[in-house]
Amino acid sequence: MAPQLSLTARLNTSALDSRRGVIRLHPEAVAALGIREWDAVSLTGSRTTAAVVGLAGPDIAPGTALLDDVTLSNAGLREDAGVVVAPVTVYGAKSVIVTGSRLASRSVSPATLRQALLGKVMTVGDIVSLLPRDLGPGSSNSQAGTALASAVGITWTSELLTVTTVDPAGPVSVQPNSLVAWGEWEPHGPAWEPRTTGPDAGIARTNEPPVPPGVPEVSFDDLKGAHVQAGKLTEWLKLSLDEPQLLQKLGASPRLGVLVTGPAGVGKATMVRTVCADRRLVELDGPEVGALAAADRLTTVARAVVAAGKPVTPDEAGGGVLLISDIDALLPADPEPVASMILAELRKAVATPGVAFIATSAKPDGVDARLRAPELCDRELGLTLPDAATRRQLLEVLLRAVPAEGLNLEEIAGRTPGFVVADLQALVREAALRAASRASADGAPPALTQTDLTGALTVIRPLSRSATEEVAVGAVTLEDVGDMADTKQALTEAVLWPLQHPDTFARLGVEPPRGVLLYGPPGCGKTFVVRALASTGRLSVHAVKGAELMDKWVGSSEKAVRELFRRARDSAPSLVFLDEIDALAPRRGQSFDSGVTDRVVAALLTELDGVEPLRDVVVLGATNRPDLIDPALLRPGRLERLVFVEPPDAEARRDILRTAAKSVPLSDDVDLGALAAELDGYSAADCVALLREAAMTAMRRSIDAAAVTAADVATARENVRPSLDAAQVLALREFSAR
Repeated sequence: MAPQLSLTARLNTSALDSRRGVIRLHPEAVAALGIREWDAVSLTGSRTTAAVVGLAGPDIAPGTALLDDVTLSNAGLREDAGVVVAPVTVYGAKSVIVTGSRLASRSVSPATLRQALLGKVMTVGDIVSLLPRDLGPGSSNSQAGTALASAVGITWTSELLTVTTVDPAGPVSVQPNSLVAWGEWEPHGPAWEPRTTGPDAGIARTNEPPVPPGVPEVSFDDLKGAHVQAGKLTEWLKLSLDEPQLLQKLGASPRLGVLVTGPAGVGKATMVRTVCADRRLVELDGPEVGALAAADRLTTVARAVVAAGKPVTPDEAGGGVLLISDIDALLPADPEPVASMILAELRKAVATPGVAFIATSAKPDGVDARLRAPELCDRELGLTLPDAATRRQLLEVLLRAVPAEGLNLEEIAGRTPGFVVADLQALVREAALRAASRASADGAPPALTQTDLTGALTVIRPLSRSATEEVAVGAVTLEDVGDMADTKQALTEAVLWPLQHPDTFARLGVEPPRGVLLYGPPGCGKTFVVRALASTGRLSVHAVKGAELMDKWVGSSEKAVRELFRRARDSAPSLVFLDEIDALAPRRGQSFDSGVTDRVVAALLTELDGVEPLRDVVVLGATNRPDLIDPALLRPGRLERLVFVEPPDAEARRDILRTAAKSVPLSDDVDLGALAAELDGYSAADCVALLREAAMTAMRRSIDAAAVTAADVATARENVRPSLDAAQVLALREFSAR
């Protein structure tokens, strides 16, 4: 018989243990139970629950058990009541279903939910918090708090959930491979009926309980930047579901299948839910269903099809709308055999009178091509990245009920190119955390300020950013670049004017330049001036370095080029920056890579000057070997403007040194003007490196050095030699003279 102890339950007031499902026992009590710290025990009061044991401090009596308020409630105890503690066997959970507020269930993904509950021990009927356990071995989870704060804001710390189903029965511990899911509202059944872990996994319905106070609904007017697409979808649903006789009289089928595409987080599913607010919607989460076994995937889709076609009430004539979000996870481009049967079920849904099928995907090229068959999704809607004006409108919607002081949303919208609505929501949440923290410290009423939003910009990055998008809008503009006057003027005319003043080009009847080639010796600031250009124009910049697009698989490199330009079109006005373009587009016919490079060059040429026009997108290439680039890329209509970045002269070197010296304390004996005159052959990077080495020399001289002296600079010059090659500079000048 397992040992057990009758102890006195006391409330644990430690913030470290608050609502984390941990019971603190005296070391003698732990030894008497024959367990070790962080083992699980059962707690029996008016009901039985389970918790993880931690050692209490030496000032706690051996007969006392410290429990937090949630664990006391789970055991049905009051403070100072008796509790029976005994060892218990806990199994790793195969699945756990919980319910919570509508805000949490809508905002927190199953993956984030699993992170928050990782390592916690629970039984059916228990109340658990979203606070990660973060105590004991294998339970540290620093990412959970960040993900939860990003999803629901600061309220996640007080969110309480109810455990409705566990598998296997009895106390279980949430593991990294456990399936953790939200329960869903069922209008004609129990108050909350959970999603099952088998064939019904992932099914959700929009027939939900009333919206909790303070949680705003999304209306049609709130769909900033998507009114046209939402209007089309509304019209299609009306004709197909409400007035099918009109189409039938005209000899057309009333069936409706729509594929909604757009970047992740742009609001595809939200738009569909808003349009279908007055209709019955059956929803499947593509990634969640796609993670099931093949048989369960098919069964889940089949049941969703039946649910979409079956009226909710006996007097309801029509069916509903079946929505599958992120369908690329369920039906990828490289399908499994079960995909054919899933597609057959979807065809059945589309063919059912009164049922419409809508799918969303952020990766339309990664979806099974059969989904676009005429009998399935014969229509497609595309959502694009919001422009600055749309971002300002979205911020106004997100902040309309927020107390704020002196906000300049125009500035924030201009500094967030590439942000989708999900990014803007994360930005507002991060700003709210900063404002709440300040209000908590000051005791003043909470109010959002411009400083909170600009501070949040240093933390939040757009979801649409990928490995090939590296140039972010920063603080340095073209005005801060002290030299390169001719280069800045050429870039302003070729890049900024076409994007900022397209009406002027139309009025004068000329086509703006498609692209610019920036070339010059290494270290002379080509990439730096592009960063300044992006900051000046508040552009969405898509950057690729050298041969990053190259892939050994046939067709992958060309696909990457097409995807790069597709993203640029979606985020227009935008700039495509091809750094080290000589490695990406060398002369054709001179490579030994089975023609991969030649095909990439052909793809680039097609995107720059092909059948599909490149509107509001400027391509900027940078290289120090323009002679290696394929000549077809440099003709008019492609990279037609050639801008030579000259090596810095004495005056430019002085400006560079002064800019670099803003953060370096220099003694009075350092004359930057005289130093610049002596640095013939030094590039901009060499000048910056010289001051950095001088500061390191001062540190070697004395770790307490307060300033950099002329002697430190002289010593540094012995270690930092000029990198400019006179022959290369001469060759580049000759190229510019052609």
